[in-house]
Amino acid sequence: MGPNEMEVPVAPVRGFLHPKTATGRSSLIPSPPWHYSGDLLTIEYRTDPARVAELLPDPLAPADDDPGAVAIIWADWQSCSDSAEELLDPVRAQYKECFVVVRCSFQGRTYSRCVYIWVDKDFAIARGLHQGYPKKLGSIHQTRPHPYGRGAPRIAAGGRFGATLAAADRRLAEAVVTLREPSETNGFVNGHPMAHHRHLPSIAPGEPPALDELIESGGAAFEAGQAWTGDADLRLFDSPTEELSLLTVEEPIAAYYRQVGVTWNGGRVLA
Repeated sequence: MGPNEMEVPVAPVRGFLHPKTATGRSSLIPSPPWHYSGDLLTIEYRTDPARVAELLPDPLAPADDDPGAVAIIWADWQSCSDSAEELLDPVRAQYKECFVVVRCSFQGRTYSRCVYIWVDKDFAIARGLHQGYPKKLGSIHQTRPHPYGRGAPRIAAGGRFGATLAAADRRLAEAVVTLREPSETNGFVNGHPMAHHRHLPSIAPGEPPALDELIESGGAAFEAGQAWTGDADLRLFDSPTEELSLLTVEEPIAAYYRQVGVTWNGGRVLA
């Protein structure tokens, strides 16, 4: 070592995801578990089963029962890590999403699978990369309930809720749901463990993927309020960069509103 050279100690870098730093404070997302509380507006319908099948990569197959069933779900979320510090800095906790779920089969078991999803925050996209959700940026809005005044509907018979989805300056979906009565369920399409792919192409052209996993995940904890069912008017629109409208509404099934709390804390590799 020369007289003007000093050996600089190298500290370990920390953080669940990039950017990793000496403190880990700049990481885009904290370590799981992740806790979510939110309002879910769910619309279920049937489409051409062939349109669902073409979204299922090997080794997944269409569900044996009702293979054309689809759920489109709007969610107004507040989320945090175990520290709950994000709740006191709401820009880090609040986000909205709209996602599309179908059902599939793997080794004789039925799974739910998210085939499209749009969110409005970068940390939500990062969590999706880890969980296998195909998240993209979008503009998502839904009517919020409130127990007082005339500025919001009630979660009760006659309550009317609107929802919209747009991405890349194009509106992709819009819906109006009118609640009718309490329901024992919040639907069936999104009621199974999720079967997702975690995929990362190789940095070397033509080489196999650096990451290619079929994984299963679900809620580590769940609680929810009373579900309500009702009637929905759902419209999907064409876009040059999205294919949601190919999942055409051939037959309405039902619509639901429910407030839920979920904890996510990892999954397992299926294949």
